[in-house]
Amino acid sequence: MALFKKRTVGKPGEWYYCLEHKKVEEGPECPAKDRFGPYTSREEAQHAMDTARERNLEWENDPKWHDRTDEAPEA
Repeated sequence: MALFKKRTVGKPGEWYYCLEHKKVEEGPECPAKDRFGPYTSREEAQHAMDTARERNLEWENDPKWHDRTDEAPEA
């Protein structure tokens, strides 16, 4: 007899995108380390990779995060 029940986090109506299986799932089926979410709809979860790509581009082009100059450091 198990002393502890394995609990999943999340509830019906929450959608996730599994990075390992590359699929949308309702409620968490895969470990948190392998998924994006929760999202409020299936459609939103289906576009998780697009959303991540857009956010990465915004971050990479954000001048607040690129305050270094291309000059060589002084020796």
